[in-house]
Amino acid sequence: MLAVDLDSVLPPDHQARLVWGYVERQDWSELEARIKARGSVPGRRAIDPRILFALWLYATLQGVGSGREVARLSRTHDAYRWICGGVGVNYHALNDFRADNERWFDELLSDNVAALAAIGVITLKRVAHDGVRVRANAGAASFRRRERLNKQLGLARELVRTLKEQVQADPGAAGRRAQAAREHAAVQREQRIAAALARLPELEEAKRRNGGKREDARASTTDAQASVMKMADGGYRPAYNVQYASDCASQMVVGVEVSTAGSDMAQLAPMVQQVQQRLGRTPEQWLVDGGFPAHEQLDAVADKTEVYAPVPKPRTPRDKHDKGDGGSSAAGGPGTGESDTEAALESAEPAAGREFEPKPDDSPAVVQWRQRMAGAEAREIYKDRAATAECVNAQMRNHGLQRMPMRGLLKARGTALLHALAHNLRRMFALAAQMLRTPPEALRRIGCAT
Repeated sequence: MLAVDLDSVLPPDHQARLVWGYVERQDWSELEARIKARGSVPGRRAIDPRILFALWLYATLQGVGSGREVARLSRTHDAYRWICGGVGVNYHALNDFRADNERWFDELLSDNVAALAAIGVITLKRVAHDGVRVRANAGAASFRRRERLNKQLGLARELVRTLKEQVQADPGAAGRRAQAAREHAAVQREQRIAAALARLPELEEAKRRNGGKREDARASTTDAQASVMKMADGGYRPAYNVQYASDCASQMVVGVEVSTAGSDMAQLAPMVQQVQQRLGRTPEQWLVDGGFPAHEQLDAVADKTEVYAPVPKPRTPRDKHDKGDGGSSAAGGPGTGESDTEAALESAEPAAGREFEPKPDDSPAVVQWRQRMAGAEAREIYKDRAATAECVNAQMRNHGLQRMPMRGLLKARGTALLHALAHNLRRMFALAAQMLRTPPEALRRIGCAT
């Protein structure tokens, strides 16, 4: 037992203080309304949501993603203890806060990027967009075909019915709490199997589109929304496809989405629309790799932004027998072939090569894209894609985005948004010297004023 003045332990420029300075300047009316006591009798004292959010934000900056670990650090680490200010937290409260506030994280990111754009940190002249496969919180052995899922669902329903009959037969039994826990676990398992069966038609259709057999499609009984995807190391694992769009001038994340598809082919237009909704306008130039520019996607964004992406070379008879790196993913989409297409772009001569010539079935948007990518200027612009998107993805992985800590698409999106908020805060610290030249009232809007 040591008497410690925590405020004197942390230096004035400690990252925990900067995090708290950002947190206390946000609008907390919505989250405070949830814990406000109603009626004449006060309820149990709730943990201030500022503390929970500050703990998660600081933990994400430090690469900590486990609620149990954050709860432990809040008792043993000076920075976490300083954030708590003597308030005890537990991992249930921490995990529930992260799981239940995906929409609030999304609104906070919109406010954050709008404020940064207002003071000129985010220019939206050029945006780089890329996806990163993040391992799902589900094992490969949890995937089952339809016949096995139907059998397991019947067994789960029978178990639930048996447990309920036992409770009704002897409601005053000494072990009723353990019995209720077993019933709760059985009900949850039944719900997870039913969710897997509900998603199976989507996976069967994806199998059919890729030339496979519908009956070979499998869904997970642990996380029904996870899909088996081709990972960066060439292996196949249950994962989510996390999409980040970042401003090239500042490397600030301006768009976040999470997809259950293993391909990036349909992700371009929805992200452009999301950035437009957040900031009221779209960037002048949009940089993506070879996995994004499907022709219908180019048509959808032609009136919003200029897309810069590699134009694939025409396939030769020799190419047809060379699978390269563009194999299909188990989730239903073709691989990106990113390294091949980027190498082809860099080695192509301006205005030379059949890939840049308009095809008979090309739309005006596709023709413009081919002509745009034929010039030397396009190759110079495209260099910003890897320098921005790959750097942002690497930063996310280096700070803990290796595996989703929770199950389900909405919770996975909340985790991705939390990492985006932490990343933007980290960039704000790095750009502090530039931002201090802006008016103090503008800095207060983003929580950087001292």
